[in-house]
Amino acid sequence: MDEQLLGAIADLAGAVLLLAGGVVSLAAGIGVLRFPDPTTRAHAGAKPLTLGLLFAVAGLAVTLREPAVLGLLALVVVFQILTVPVAAHMVGRVAYRSHLIDPATLEVDELTEDLARAGWDISSDDSPSD
Repeated sequence: MDEQLLGAIADLAGAVLLLAGGVVSLAAGIGVLRFPDPTTRAHAGAKPLTLGLLFAVAGLAVTLREPAVLGLLALVVVFQILTVPVAAHMVGRVAYRSHLIDPATLEVDELTEDLARAGWDISSDDSPSD
């Protein structure tokens, strides 16, 4: 195969990946707007949005094909994968402690017992009971 044909195939694959990343990110944004409670919104904002970013970064990497750009894109992916789960966890934790989550929607609620053992009165506010 000639180099020009390989470049055209790589550009097409990059365009498809960029489009897929945009569609998945759009679906994540719609999920954040439409889901009813903070935990499902955090899930919609974390998992599909990360996948959409990975698709977009892969599309850029395939399209640009330059080592310096690939290094920067790898850093974007690493920091995204390291920070998104922590942020989603903190959103869920704040929502739980602020009583924004309906307890009937939880299948397993291990945090209530853990907080009670630690001396937190979860029924009223977020302060330790004396």
